[in-house]
Amino acid sequence: MATRAWAGYVSADALTGGEPRKALSPLSDQHHGPWSHPPEPKPAPPRSPPRPRFTRGFFLWLAIVVAALALYAGLQLIFPGQLDSTDQAGALQMIGWLALVSSGLVFSRGLRLPVVARNLAVWGAIAGVAILGYSYRAEAAAVFQRVRGELIPALAVPAGDHAMTITASDDGGFYVMGEVNGKPVRFAIDTGANGVLLSPADAARAGIDPDGLKFSAPSETANGVGMMAPVTLGSLDVGQIRLTGVPASVDKAPMSTSLLGMAFLRRLDSFEVKGDQLTLRWKG
Repeated sequence: MATRAWAGYVSADALTGGEPRKALSPLSDQHHGPWSHPPEPKPAPPRSPPRPRFTRGFFLWLAIVVAALALYAGLQLIFPGQLDSTDQAGALQMIGWLALVSSGLVFSRGLRLPVVARNLAVWGAIAGVAILGYSYRAEAAAVFQRVRGELIPALAVPAGDHAMTITASDDGGFYVMGEVNGKPVRFAIDTGANGVLLSPADAARAGIDPDGLKFSAPSETANGVGMMAPVTLGSLDVGQIRLTGVPASVDKAPMSTSLLGMAFLRRLDSFEVKGDQLTLRWKG
């Protein structure tokens, strides 16, 4: 019975024109057993090295470096001999830092030239303002001092070598900030007073005890006659003027401000009032 079944099976294959089927062995090469090894992978074909691709960022970075070198060479040609070896080394070092800082442009992708041009223009303007500010720093300082003197009249403004100006206040008087024994004191410049007169509060701030003074000397000022106590100031600073061992007095009555009288002004080379400006000049 089994023989007939196999014969019928073979006969059916033959009738259909098919190939006779082969019996598959469980140990054939088409099945991997527990002791078999997987087939070795085929090695990948060698790849050719990638070709370098130059982006817009690379060309922009190259243009910046070349422009910096061209500027350096042009300045050398226009001003020959103006830079010594130290200055030349410093300039080349700055160009190297510029190349290093801007090297990030080489790896940038999708670089938009209008945006880059705008950013370069902004940074160029900032650098130009910084260079102008540094070049005219003395003039800018003078303008700042002038504006500060207008806003705060009691602050003396330098006006050249051994000179300073004081702007009149709203009441027409001239007031100036100074220091007595290193402590800040606001003075009114009073040509009607003979010497330097401190209020009791300013004297206490400068380390002088009004209660320990003997007020026995009458004195006449623009505010009237008062009783004074003589003292000697260790230091008196008014703007750029510094005096030591200055004879002064302390008023017994409270005062709104201390006074700088003729004893101080006579120590100067000259003083001049022109408009709302008081100019003090002294010898070096």
